[in-house]
Amino acid sequence: MNIFGVGLPEVTVILILALLIFGPKKLPELGKQLGKTLKSLKKASNEFQNEIDQVMKEDKDESPKSIESNQTNEINQEKIDSENSKK
Repeated sequence: MNIFGVGLPEVTVILILALLIFGPKKLPELGKQLGKTLKSLKKASNEFQNEIDQVMKEDKDESPKSIESNQTNEINQEKIDSENSKK
């Protein structure tokens, strides 16, 4: 068992210290609050990651259009320049 780089002996020591400090009546309540906090942090992290992915996807979709548009503008400018040089 390896949670956040902490092995089983370390987790056991932490749980014993928490039991001694907070007592058996308060420990389940603290565990419940910790679980809720971790759940909300994970939810916020997932939402943030989804927003980043969405922006990256939009950026990726728009890039080819802008490149094609620039190439079209360059080709049109070259035609105009060649026509002007012929006159």
